[in-house]
Amino acid sequence: MFEIRIICDPADTDRITAALSGAFTAGAVRTYPTRDGERTRLYVTADHRPEPGPWPTPDEAYALAPSLIREIGWTARTAADKPFGEHLGREFWLRKAALLDRIALRAEEDGPRGDAAEVATEAARRLIEHDREGEGDYHGAPYWPEHPATAADPRGYVRQEYAHWATNH
Repeated sequence: MFEIRIICDPADTDRITAALSGAFTAGAVRTYPTRDGERTRLYVTADHRPEPGPWPTPDEAYALAPSLIREIGWTARTAADKPFGEHLGREFWLRKAALLDRIALRAEEDGPRGDAAEVATEAARRLIEHDREGEGDYHGAPYWPEHPATAADPRGYVRQEYAHWATNH
């Protein structure tokens, strides 16, 4: 455990506090003005985050998933119902990435690989980008969108997020 002290502009306090909470297991942030009253002092007790566990397996992640046919239908309808250029929400990107991951998993079982794994990985990266931009309410446990393991295994991130979504949806 260690103590962090930061002196910053008061307007940056929320952004810095959020960054600290993302990087460390952090306690409550104590805030005091500097002597000149123009800046803010932040004090926080923090510790390194514990090493996260493994990604959920496909069986764990997709245990509650509807059939592939139903998900294809939902994804196609959702995309078709939105006027061109209108924002598709996080649920769309999550379910699309999970659908493509499930299709890629089936293709990998069948033998010779086509481009299903590549397409699934790109869809996973789109979801991660969506979550990084703060447009979604991602679960992020144990891996958040900026975590190095997420970049190394984007489809693992999709499984983590889908398992949480399916359980809580």
